[in-house]
Amino acid sequence: MTALSRGGHRTEALAVFRGVRRRFADELGIEPGEELQRLHQAILAGRDEPAVNGTTPAASLAVPRHLPPDTEPFTAREDELATLDRLTAPRPGQAPPPCVVTGTGGVGKTTLAVHWAHRARDRFPDGQLYVNLQGYGPTHAARSPAEAVRLFLDALQVPPELIPATLEAQAGLYRSLLAGRRMLILLDNALDSDQVRPLLPSAPGCLALITSRAELTGLVAAEGGRTLTLGLFSPAESRELLTRRLGAAKVGAEPQAVDDLVSRCAGLPLALSIVAARAHARPAFPLRALITELEEADGPDEPGGLDVFDGGDTGTNLRTVFSWSYRALSPQAARLFRLRSLLPAPELSAPAAASLAGITVREARRLLAELTRANLAAEPAPGRYGWHDLLRAYAEELTLLHDSGDERRQALHRLLDHYLHSAHLGDGLLELLHRVPLNLPEPGPGVVVARIGDREQSLAWFGREHRTLLAAIRHAARAGFDAHAWQLACACWGFLSQESRSDDQVAMYRIALEAAQRLDDQAAQAHVRVGLAQALIRLGRDGTSGTHLRQALTLFRTLGDQVGQGVCLTYLSLLEDRRNRYAEGLALSEEALRLHRSAGDRAGEGRVLNNIGWFHARLGAYGEALRRCEEALLIHRELDDRPGESATLDSMGYIHHLLGRYEQAIAYYLRSLSLRGGKRALGARTLQRLGEAQVAAGRVAEGRQTLGRALDLVAELAPGDADALRTRIRGLAPQGGVNARGAAGPS
Repeated sequence: MTALSRGGHRTEALAVFRGVRRRFADELGIEPGEELQRLHQAILAGRDEPAVNGTTPAASLAVPRHLPPDTEPFTAREDELATLDRLTAPRPGQAPPPCVVTGTGGVGKTTLAVHWAHRARDRFPDGQLYVNLQGYGPTHAARSPAEAVRLFLDALQVPPELIPATLEAQAGLYRSLLAGRRMLILLDNALDSDQVRPLLPSAPGCLALITSRAELTGLVAAEGGRTLTLGLFSPAESRELLTRRLGAAKVGAEPQAVDDLVSRCAGLPLALSIVAARAHARPAFPLRALITELEEADGPDEPGGLDVFDGGDTGTNLRTVFSWSYRALSPQAARLFRLRSLLPAPELSAPAAASLAGITVREARRLLAELTRANLAAEPAPGRYGWHDLLRAYAEELTLLHDSGDERRQALHRLLDHYLHSAHLGDGLLELLHRVPLNLPEPGPGVVVARIGDREQSLAWFGREHRTLLAAIRHAARAGFDAHAWQLACACWGFLSQESRSDDQVAMYRIALEAAQRLDDQAAQAHVRVGLAQALIRLGRDGTSGTHLRQALTLFRTLGDQVGQGVCLTYLSLLEDRRNRYAEGLALSEEALRLHRSAGDRAGEGRVLNNIGWFHARLGAYGEALRRCEEALLIHRELDDRPGESATLDSMGYIHHLLGRYEQAIAYYLRSLSLRGGKRALGARTLQRLGEAQVAAGRVAEGRQTLGRALDLVAELAPGDADALRTRIRGLAPQGGVNARGAAGPS
C-alpha cells in the first residue's frame, strides 16, 4: 500500500486494503489492525504517512468551517443553551450520543443550534460540518443520506475517484476520516431517524447535533440520542425579541400595542420576527397599525388570518412553514389536525379527539402521537394535547378549505356531546345538597364518553377539563348549539358548586341563560336561573340572585315541576336567613317540604327538614329544632346521603351551641367535617361555627386558629362573606368573648 501510494497509484493502494479487509473478515472474522487502518486513512487524505498515535498533523487535513453565519440578534434561550452544554458534555473514551433539538415550525431550532455551534466551536478544532437535510421545505424531496455523505466527503477533500459506490461504504469512509478528530456535525432540518443514521459519527471527539420538527424517537431508542424540545417564547422573551429588533424607544412608546402583538404571535419566534420586520420596513407607522392589520385578517368565514405573517419568501411565510409539517402527515392525522380547530379550547383529551373525528380512542391516540411527533401538537401533561393559537388558525383555514360544512358541524356536535355526557356522568357522582335533575337525550353515534367511575375520578376529570368546558359552552352558543350550551352549564353545577368556582359558574350560566332564552325553553331557563342564583349568592349578590330565583319559581310552577319549585324555595329561604328573617325562611322551607313530599323526593325531604330545624333554632325553639334535625338525620342515613348527614350534624352542633352545650357542639361539628370530604365550600361554614364553639368553650387560641382556617376558605370560595369574618377575628379579644349567633346559614 505504501509503495503504490508513493508511486502515485492511490486507487490500487486502496484496492489492496479492501482485498486485505475482505480476507481478514472471511478467514479470521476480524478487522485490519490499527497500523493498516491509519495508513488507509492517510492515503484517503492524500498522504503517504499514517497518523502517529491516532493523531494527524493539522496542516495535512482539511478543516471544514461550514456553519451558517450567526448574524441574527439572538434572544433568550439561556436555559436551552445551558441544556445543550450539559447534553453534549464530552465523555472520556466514548462518542457522545447524538443530540436532537426538536420543536414546531418557526420556533427557532436552527437559530439555536447554529448559535450554540458557534459558541462551542473551540471544542471542535478539526472543523464543523453542516448540511440542510431538507426534511421540511418547499419541495417534497428530502435530501438523501447518500447525497449528504457525498457532501461531507467533498468537504473532507476526498477525491471523487476514491469515493466508494455504495452508501454503506461511503458512510464507513466518512467515519474513518473522522477517527481521531474532534468535529461537530450539524444535521439541520431532518425528516426522520433513517435519514440521519448514516451521518452519525462514531469517533469519541465528534458530536452530531440534529434539528427536526419530528421527535426522532427511533434515534433516541436505538442510538441513545438526547432530546431538547424547544418551546414557545414567554411574553417577556417575546418583548425582548421585539425590543432587540425595533429598539427600546419604539417598543416603549406603545406598550399596549406591544402586548397585543405578543399575544397575537403566540410566543412563536418566527411570527415575532416577521412582525418586527414589517414594522422595521415602515418606521413611520405606529405599531398599532400592525394590530389593525391582524384584526382585519381575522375573517370568520374565509381563510386569511395568517396573511400578515408573510415575510416575503417561503422561509418567512408562516402559512408555508406550517404547510411543510402538515403535508408530511398521514391523511387521518391531517383530518384530525384540521377538525381540532373547530373548538377554540386550550387542550384536548384522547376521548374528546376520538369523538371529534368519530373514531376509536385507540386510533385517536395513534393520530395524536403522530401529531405530537411532528410537533403539530404538544402534550403538556399525560393524555392532554394542545397547540398554540397560530397553529389553530392554520388548521382553521385548512378545515374551511377541505372539510364540508356538514362534516364540520357533525364533528363539533360529536365533540360537544362528549363533553356534555361526560360532565353529566361525572356530575351524577358528586353530591349536591339542592339540585334540579337534568334529563338528556342519548349521545350521538361516534361519541366517546369519558370513563368516570367514582367521585374522585369525577373531580379529577372536571379539574382537568374545566377551562375546556367553559370554552365549549361559549363556542356552543356562538355556533348555534344552544341546547348543548345550557345543558353543559347545568352538568357542571356539582363541580362548580363544591369547588366554589363561583366566577366561572356565573360566566357559564349567563351564556347558558342567553342560549335558553333563544330556544324559548322554559324548563331550560328555570334550570339555568337556579344555578346562576346559587353562584350569585356565593358572591354576595343577594338581590340579583333573588330575582333569578323568583323567575325560576314562576317557570317551575307553570311547568308543574314540584322538585324545581322546592329547590327555588330552599334557596329563597337562605336569602331570608341572611336577612335575619327567620320566620319567613321557615315558612318557605315548610312549603318546600310539602312540595318534595308530594313529588316523592325523599332526599329533598330530608334536606329541607334539616333547614326547618335550623330556622326553629334561629327562632329559639330548640326542642323542635332538634326533633326536625333528628328526622332529617334518619332519612339521610336511610339513603346513605353523606352530604345531607353532614349538613344536619352541622345544624345539630349549632343548636347545642345555642343551648350552651359547647363541647357537644364541637363534637357534632367535628363529625360533620369528617363527612365533608373534599367539599371545601360546605366545610368552610362548619369550620367557622366550630371556631366559635371553641371560643365559647374557653379554647380561645384553638378557636382563633380554626376561624383563621375558615377565613382562608371563605375568602377564596365566598368572598362576599369574608369581611364579616375578618371583623370577627380582629375583634376577638385574647381572652375571648362568646358570639354564639355568628356564622349562620342553613344547608
